[in-house]
Amino acid sequence: MGLLLCKWFLPLWISAVHPFYLSVTEIRHNAPRKTLEISCRIFSDDLENALKKHYSTSFDIVRPQNRPAVDTMIAQYIGRHLQIKADGKPLSLRYLGYRIEEDATWCFLEIAGVPDVKKLDLRNDMLYKEHATQSHMIHAIVNNKRQSTKIDNPNATAGFSF
Repeated sequence: MGLLLCKWFLPLWISAVHPFYLSVTEIRHNAPRKTLEISCRIFSDDLENALKKHYSTSFDIVRPQNRPAVDTMIAQYIGRHLQIKADGKPLSLRYLGYRIEEDATWCFLEIAGVPDVKKLDLRNDMLYKEHATQSHMIHAIVNNKRQSTKIDNPNATAGFSF
């Protein structure tokens, strides 16, 4: 009986003690609008804790008392930790806002003035300072062609060719 308990409950206990750290970033080229539409799904508690540490402040990301201040912190944090180039040209992210969905925060961004994309390069080191095992799933969709990759801390770069 003891061996059976260890077989079933030890993995559950280990996963509770050692959570996984994963975000998902999707970059979609909208050719008619000549934009890149970006969404980042980040566990809310991880993002909130990183922002609290980075800005030496306290707040609740789910029910913020000052939503504009939280939006500013998120925009600045993502701007420092996510850089995107299209065809070798560095691009400027425009933060649009965030939405809470269950245990995740969805952050929405846009890059204007991108009529065509042949190559996307990015650097994403969000939460790397906070979590040595942080990983990022990255999806890029251009001309209805989807490519995906995963990067793990400390690797922060990925590239896609279309």
